[in-house]
Amino acid sequence: MRDRNGADIYRTKAGFRYPLSKYRDGRYKIQSGETIRVCMTSDFFLEEADEWRDEAWNIIRQRRDVVFYLLTKRPQRVKKCLPFDWDDGWENVFFNVTAENQKRADERIPILLELPFKHKGIMCAPLVGEVKLGKYLAYGQIERVVCGGENYDGARPCDFDWVRSLRSECEEADVTFCFIETGTHFVKDGKHYRIPNKQMQSVQAFKSGMSYQGKQMQLELADEYGWPIPEENLYKPHFRKICETCGMRMICNGCSNCGKCG
Repeated sequence: MRDRNGADIYRTKAGFRYPLSKYRDGRYKIQSGETIRVCMTSDFFLEEADEWRDEAWNIIRQRRDVVFYLLTKRPQRVKKCLPFDWDDGWENVFFNVTAENQKRADERIPILLELPFKHKGIMCAPLVGEVKLGKYLAYGQIERVVCGGENYDGARPCDFDWVRSLRSECEEADVTFCFIETGTHFVKDGKHYRIPNKQMQSVQAFKSGMSYQGKQMQLELADEYGWPIPEENLYKPHFRKICETCGMRMICNGCSNCGKCG
């Protein structure tokens, strides 16, 4: 789409410092309380990105009023990549690992539980095999589990029984569970469904009723002087009619008024 090789690793030009962008009147374009998903088309802890990460940490350090969502397949690299003043973690960082099947869950989640982050989650997407999380949720550290099927060419099937099982474990532990999309190939009660449209995948996930709101995550965001920001002063996401049946709504930052939905 952008005439780039997807395997190339590079630092974006315009987007890298976007969290610090301001309007002419001095207000930040990203409001206090908003969520920024960092490096979602790559991995924040790539070895090739080591030279830029300190500057990224500095931006996160400056915007203590914004939630930075980090997701990695490389938790084994994280400890040596943390900033010098990390201590036991920053309140505005929500750290997640990917666990697309049981093998990856058993590799990555034990490392996640040992890392010094105040807020932790698990991304079971793309879900390409049954995953049991009960023994990990019992530690009381995981605040949210997100689940979704696989997209793109060569997508592997997602079985609804796997989704049901995850939901049941999260409900038992009172951990928020979000079923965001079925994936292109979805299996339910032994029947195979091909759903190429991502919006329809999200609608079907919503209609399943699998998402569950567990114990609310409490992030203590602060202003530039370190003072706590009252709840009433934080960003409140707004949604359109089309959002009412979206599986992503529970974890969404709200409508950005991009106009793509018409």
